[in-house]
Amino acid sequence: MEYKVYPIEMGPAKCAVDLGDGSERGEYVNQDYILHKMGRPHRGISLMYCYYPLDKTWPVRAREAFADQEVSFQWDYPYDDYFTYKGGIGGTTDDEPFTCMKDVRRHGQDVILTLTVDPNLTDDYLIKIAQELRTYGRMQLRINHEATGNWFSFNKRATYQEVADFYVRFHDIIAKEAPNVKTILCIGGVEHPEKGGEIEMEKEFADAVRATDIWSVDKYMSLHWGWPYDVAEPGGTSFGRSKVSDVYNLTKMSEKRYKELCGGVKKPMVMSEFNADGDVTGPYEQAEMIKEFCDLLKNDEEQGWFNGFTFYQFRDRGRLGLEIEDPNNPDVGIEQPALKTYKEIIHDEYFYPSMKQGAEEQAFPAKLRWGGAEDSTGLAVALHFEKNPVFCELTFDEPLNLMIEINGKWFYKSPNAKTINLMSAFYEKPLDGATDLTMKIFAPPASGENDPAQGEDWQLNYYTTINKLPDIRIRYEAILPAVK
Repeated sequence: MEYKVYPIEMGPAKCAVDLGDGSERGEYVNQDYILHKMGRPHRGISLMYCYYPLDKTWPVRAREAFADQEVSFQWDYPYDDYFTYKGGIGGTTDDEPFTCMKDVRRHGQDVILTLTVDPNLTDDYLIKIAQELRTYGRMQLRINHEATGNWFSFNKRATYQEVADFYVRFHDIIAKEAPNVKTILCIGGVEHPEKGGEIEMEKEFADAVRATDIWSVDKYMSLHWGWPYDVAEPGGTSFGRSKVSDVYNLTKMSEKRYKELCGGVKKPMVMSEFNADGDVTGPYEQAEMIKEFCDLLKNDEEQGWFNGFTFYQFRDRGRLGLEIEDPNNPDVGIEQPALKTYKEIIHDEYFYPSMKQGAEEQAFPAKLRWGGAEDSTGLAVALHFEKNPVFCELTFDEPLNLMIEINGKWFYKSPNAKTINLMSAFYEKPLDGATDLTMKIFAPPASGENDPAQGEDWQLNYYTTINKLPDIRIRYEAILPAVK
């Protein structure tokens, strides 16, 4: 059967949605599992690591290196209890975070790497990191986040001014050595508007605000920061809760002040950690607060000031996850009410990547371009369904790495996979009679890395040639039993 095929451009959503995957509170969950649970890829996946290579116990993770040390707060260790960045001088790119970064990118998502770094490192350490990030396309690097706080190790090793100056120094190195990487400055923003509307530590961080590529704040509408060392109960002092509207308005004021500090120049504004803590609100209000914030975004008459948020996080040992880690088995997640609410949000048109189909039919072989989750060229295949199918699958004879969407649900095809069963796209959204659907196909890099041999734009784009469509099998009836 002949199918009409057109080029299609994937672009940014009105508001991008990113997802945190692993931190001090939870392990990394593979992207195949997350994709099946969420039904679509995210714009980006946020990974959290630390880099303190001059410390004696490096690169052992803090909780293991100092297991005999008595702590009463998550950040009481000599260095931050994140996964450790195994690259850098004397390191390897065959370990974390690179294994996770490759998993993220081959599944059609951009990497957002959070890295807490010893601010006393010399340039050669930072240059090495920048060089290691060159092949990962349009990624984002969040350096020494929540920098106006006092809990991370980098704030205990340097003054706020020194931390701010380090940020600018690292940003400049990234801009020179890895222009594919954009830096995120995550600081306190406006916290006390009654004091004149300045951001926290404005004097110290003003130059960093001007230098960075992306502005950010972390905002939890409720948070139990004493976890896991105490329980959030009435009268306690290790947790807090805010009105959703207050969090929203402070974020908006922060963006406005950042822009003023840059002479009116607009940069992308994101919230790099966003959630309500179920330890404080319980599971039902957690979901309600998430929805309320997103409704405020959608209904705001001033559109364009906010560009995306990172939900923190997919699976959590506490109550900040869409899933809670099973205490008996860390490989098992227990779905929370927030997951259903969040899934509905990210499938809303406002938070969904834009798609623009070309008018001219696409000839084969077809050359597909993967620039990233907000700028890629794929294929749009016009399909007609007589009714809801019983069988719907694709069979390939080319070893392609693909992301495929039909009826609102996305599927991953690895180079080794031959047949992709698309039927789960019709379980939650069965067709009600004859329907025309467009199947979309994109081709992120199979290795997770861009290829320097592909041309001058290799750091920003990856190219894949598809010689023909897969065999498309659509059937509307089960196979009848043999007649005796």
